[in-house]
Amino acid sequence: MAAPRNRKHILVPGHPSTEAYKPHPRRIEATRPAPPASRTRHGKALARALKTAVAEADQRRRDAGTAVHGAEPGLYVQFESQPGAPLQLSALEDARQGIELVAVSHTKTDEPEPRRIERATVFVPDGKVKHFLQRFESYAKTAPKKKGERRHEDMLDPVATLRLATLRGLWTDAVEAYPDEHEVIWWEVWLRRQDGDELARLLEFAGLKRLDVTPRRLQFDDRIVTLLRASPSQLAASVDVLNDLAEVRKAKETATVFVDMGPDEQGDWVKELVARTTPPPSDAPAVCVLDTGVNRGHPLIEPALDAADCQACDPSWATHDHDGHGTEMAGLALYGDLTPVLAGSAPLPLRHRLESVKILPPNGQNPPELYGAVTAEAASRAEIQAPLRSRCFSMAIAATDERDRGQPTSWSAAVDALAAGRAFDASTRGLVYLDGGDEAARRLFVLCAGNVDANALQPTHLDRSDTDPIHDPGQAWNALTVGAFTEMAVIADPRWSSWQPVARPGDLSPWSTTGVTFAEAWPIKPDVVFEGGNVVTNAKGEVDFPCPDLSLLSTHYRPSERSFVLSWATSAATAQAARMAAMIAAEYPTLWPEAVRALVVHAAEWTPAMQAHLRGASGKRERARLVRRYGFGVPRLERALRSASDALTLIAQARICPFVPKPSKPNERQMGDIHFFELPWPREVLQGLGETAVRLRVTLSYFIEPNPGRRGWKRRHRYASHGLRFEVKGPTESMDEFRKRLNHKALEEDEEKPTTGGDSSEWYLGEQARNRGSIHSDVLSGFAADLAERGVVAVYPVSGWWKDQPRRDRSHLGARYALVVSIETPGVETDIWTPVAQQVGALVEIAG
Repeated sequence: MAAPRNRKHILVPGHPSTEAYKPHPRRIEATRPAPPASRTRHGKALARALKTAVAEADQRRRDAGTAVHGAEPGLYVQFESQPGAPLQLSALEDARQGIELVAVSHTKTDEPEPRRIERATVFVPDGKVKHFLQRFESYAKTAPKKKGERRHEDMLDPVATLRLATLRGLWTDAVEAYPDEHEVIWWEVWLRRQDGDELARLLEFAGLKRLDVTPRRLQFDDRIVTLLRASPSQLAASVDVLNDLAEVRKAKETATVFVDMGPDEQGDWVKELVARTTPPPSDAPAVCVLDTGVNRGHPLIEPALDAADCQACDPSWATHDHDGHGTEMAGLALYGDLTPVLAGSAPLPLRHRLESVKILPPNGQNPPELYGAVTAEAASRAEIQAPLRSRCFSMAIAATDERDRGQPTSWSAAVDALAAGRAFDASTRGLVYLDGGDEAARRLFVLCAGNVDANALQPTHLDRSDTDPIHDPGQAWNALTVGAFTEMAVIADPRWSSWQPVARPGDLSPWSTTGVTFAEAWPIKPDVVFEGGNVVTNAKGEVDFPCPDLSLLSTHYRPSERSFVLSWATSAATAQAARMAAMIAAEYPTLWPEAVRALVVHAAEWTPAMQAHLRGASGKRERARLVRRYGFGVPRLERALRSASDALTLIAQARICPFVPKPSKPNERQMGDIHFFELPWPREVLQGLGETAVRLRVTLSYFIEPNPGRRGWKRRHRYASHGLRFEVKGPTESMDEFRKRLNHKALEEDEEKPTTGGDSSEWYLGEQARNRGSIHSDVLSGFAADLAERGVVAVYPVSGWWKDQPRRDRSHLGARYALVVSIETPGVETDIWTPVAQQVGALVEIAG
């Protein structure tokens, strides 16, 4: 029997040892496309195509009959790759000449086995066309190649053709979402940041064309994003006369109407619960609910939500809940599922508060918002109201479309930027990258994965969920993204006697979307799953909901009409996850948001039903695919808050310098530091357990800074500012061997890298599967005696755009991270917690 979890997690004191880091060289065999039959003919054809594009651009500019003050003259050229051959994107731009890669998109050939075609759109200023013509001329030469001569084969062999780009050439959204020529839509317009007048030029263009532009915008380091309403034919002229455009996408549409059905419960339930509830202290951590507003008049909510903490992004919306969804989320974020709470009788001391910022307008017919800017403004309003309060942001609102499929958007990138410490500047009505120094406030966002459409629910629910991708902004790297599972499978209500639950207990909820279809390089999403209820099916295969026996219970937004409302799906799961995060923050007030996120993930386990699927996986690749369905499992509150005598959890927080200037070239970057944690470790106890089975788990959590433009995400245009990885010392490795295995700089002159010690194959997921996104977690099972020698963990950087764009590198401020390490000895009566507590000087306290 496992020991009770009644001991605090141990915070590792001090700092890791730091060394200058250089990774061992890796040999990567690049696959090159087959050269054209004649490079001479190909080079001359590309030169003719470029000259034709220049002539067409001049003609289109004259035909437009519109001029915008200060617009830089130039043209957009679209390069298209050979089928199956990626373009050399970095070779297509030259910052010194003002030639900029602005957008990358992909399509596939119409073949039985489709091949990928890559398209890159490049802005070329007037007078700089010769940059490419000279390369085409060198490429087309027939004379023998001289030593050191460049003919740009790597750049031009993959190119099939080029042409003058149209508005469609700047389209980086789903191909099928592109509107008809005269269809008026809201566009998400991404502008190249150059001289600070980009937005003024867009507004001048919109005024000339009588187009609407929304007042909200987002500002990233090299991009400004806003919304503009036009048809393709109206917006197309901007490509020729404005020359500030980088890319265009379709604006997001969000669901603003939610079902609020529920049983007619008795009001005295509420009175009884209020009587045994102790309100939270005024300085308690908060869950800030970003939703439709919250009705603080509900007796269960009023003690934890002050009137001053109810706000709206637009004051004209008022702060009340016009729909019900926000109050429903608030009840779950404060109490969890109310059914067991109401059925209980124990005193209930609340340790966290609520805040509410209304981000959805009461009128669903309003034009679409730039929800990244709305989210940024909402976070700012909460922080201005209570600047010293610890909080997490809970947002169970998602886009209704599926066209991004894991790719960064303006909304998900805004969440990533806010999490990483960027700030909202009210003077510009947008998200601006302000230099907040090394103490810029990091933020934890808890986001819903998004739901399977109610009309698409089916009895074979896993098939549907596996092909229904997580909704924007749930793909955000830095967020805690929450899917839904269910343990609800017993139907007692006689009105549903002819119906059966769709999902087996412990499996994915039929409502939950997943990251199964995401590209392999993208983060594991959802991160975790919480209870989201079940749906029912009958003998005909019809699906229905809500069944009260298979739903959660929360607070109704009109308590004068009824006290409670049924709740379900990933919205309900998200609110419960935010509640856990706030409770962790209350228990461990010195933890960073990165560490709170790490503890939620670290506390997760796969249910027996999930484990059955995982055991049936044919290999680690298939196992990794299933993790993109279930995340890291279901977090348990007791695991997140407490250790046990036989289950020790260690928490470390540190800053690392990912990149440093090269000594010989200060304007370039090389890898920075590697950290080694020699953890307080129950070495002697583990040695005494010999071949007893034990389990080691490691979770590494950090926040990246985003680079969201769709420009291929390779090298200087990759999405993440940096990445971090962890490695654990092998059981037979010395400390010196461990250092040399990881760090090329630790080798003596002419010394080879050690060939032993790496154990990726022993970990449950392994490096390839776990090293996605900005949170990495894995489990290693083995003998206690082996684990006794593994008390050293290394954390080291991998590349990101900070390395490739030195002027934007913030490595000198230090990249924060949290490391959580746990040892469990299930089924063995032994105390591994006390020896470690004594090592670090912690009070040996046992909670009741």
